Amino acid sequence: MTGIVDLGAGIAFVGGGGEGYATPQNLLFKYANRHGLIAGATGTGKTVTLQTLAESLSLAGVPVFMADIKGDLAGIAKAGGADAKLDTAFRARAEQIGIQMDYQAFPVTFWDIWGEKGHPVRTTPAEMGPLLLSRLLGLTDVQEGVLNIAFRVADEEGLLLLDLKDLQSMLVWVGQNAKDLSLKYGNISTASVGAIQRALLVLETEGGDFLFGEPALELSDLIRLDASGKGMINILSAERLMNSPRLYATFLLWLMGELFEQLPEVGDPDKPKVAFFFDEAHLLFNDAPPALVAKIEQVARLIRSKGVSLWFITQNPADVPDSVLGQLGNRIQHALRAFTAKDQKALRQAAENYRANLDFDTADAIQHVGTGEAVTSLLENKGVPGMVQRCLIRPPFASLGPIPEGERQAIISASPMALKYGKTVDRESAHELLAKRAEAAAQASAAAGAKGADDDLWQMDDREYKRARRYDPRMDSGAGTARQTTTKTAKTRTTAARQSDSIATTFGKSLARQLGTRTGQALVRGVLGSLFRGK
Repeated sequence: MTGIVDLGAGIAFVGGGGEGYATPQNLLFKYANRHGLIAGATGTGKTVTLQTLAESLSLAGVPVFMADIKGDLAGIAKAGGADAKLDTAFRARAEQIGIQMDYQAFPVTFWDIWGEKGHPVRTTPAEMGPLLLSRLLGLTDVQEGVLNIAFRVADEEGLLLLDLKDLQSMLVWVGQNAKDLSLKYGNISTASVGAIQRALLVLETEGGDFLFGEPALELSDLIRLDASGKGMINILSAERLMNSPRLYATFLLWLMGELFEQLPEVGDPDKPKVAFFFDEAHLLFNDAPPALVAKIEQVARLIRSKGVSLWFITQNPADVPDSVLGQLGNRIQHALRAFTAKDQKALRQAAENYRANLDFDTADAIQHVGTGEAVTSLLENKGVPGMVQRCLIRPPFASLGPIPEGERQAIISASPMALKYGKTVDRESAHELLAKRAEAAAQASAAAGAKGADDDLWQMDDREYKRARRYDPRMDSGAGTARQTTTKTAKTRTTAARQSDSIATTFGKSLARQLGTRTGQALVRGVLGSLFRGK
């Protein structure tokens, strides 16, 4: 019997045969970065195949990233063999295909956008960019143009877009300054800005506010080895994420783009630097605009020279566009069921993607292989597609299915990623800077209003002074200095002092007016006359 991986030859054992089956089928690590496809109907064994490939790559020192759609990949962190029934079946298959069962656990890091079943996974709107965000939000071409303007202005103004509230605040600012910005960037309608804001609100409700923020995920934290040299297996919890398929697809597309932009060229390495498994791959292409499909094709074609192995897992090869399917050299096809005319057509198309084997009909084999069996075509020396073969997929060494929540949390707590990504960081960015600008503008406006009110008050004081003194402009001739001094003194009185003096002033004015009348004069004469008579 042989082991699962022969590191000297750079080979991973995928499956084998026995009577009626093919010779052992091996994945050559040298051609693993030519990407691969795992396809088949529900319940035919795609998840087990994914797990066995991830184990093989990890043993060879290749880090792995995969999405856990059904919550049953976590068992890879735990050694298999505990289930007696499965152990019996696995050992029987191992003997049939000629390998030894070596149950063992694998190093795992759990990730989760919501931060509940793994370390939080975050990125920023700036890193994702307007193209992917438009795809995520389902925007029209016009709305996508407005979003591009918002990103462009943010760059020019030095406003960082790090989370959803930054982007929302930036759009508000763009809408408020639409008239000025339209002269430089083109028409910006408030209706388009409002539509984008509504889409962001829906995204926030679906969990987008958890995806956007800091600290942002660093790709280097996905490309790690453990102390024994095994590649780290990164598992993204996607059970809840699948309720927001557009969010899931956009995240995976962002991840592919980041790999393409950040990783250096390495040519044709002996083994991949990292392998990514994209489950439910059809979600990547549903309703995707041609420009986005072209971008995926470009990444799939060029990223192999950076040592990245991409694997797409889906039910039917027809779910993947031909331009991308043509880049997938390694193929493992589980059973396809053909119950309708459409299914039969899809079956024939799937069979045409393989190098024919004269010993059997490919379409018939794809339709009748059982659970755990597959039709394979793996790249051979010089990258030549292998002849299609039937084989039994080798059983996994780790446990199948989920693990208890307590064990998952223990692994999360013990990981060094817990300290790095555990707490959200909210540094000064577009939202805070725009809020400061608005506050400064409000204060300037209030100061200008207060100055205008003071000027009105000075003018009112001057009028009151003139009325109180029965002011006559002709009195200023030759006596301007004295009048100006008196006017200045009157003007510098505070409002509170004027209010407290109002009663006395009114009384004084009344008395002055009485003294100026004949009645007042007669009263004075009468008082003075009585005084003289008393003497």
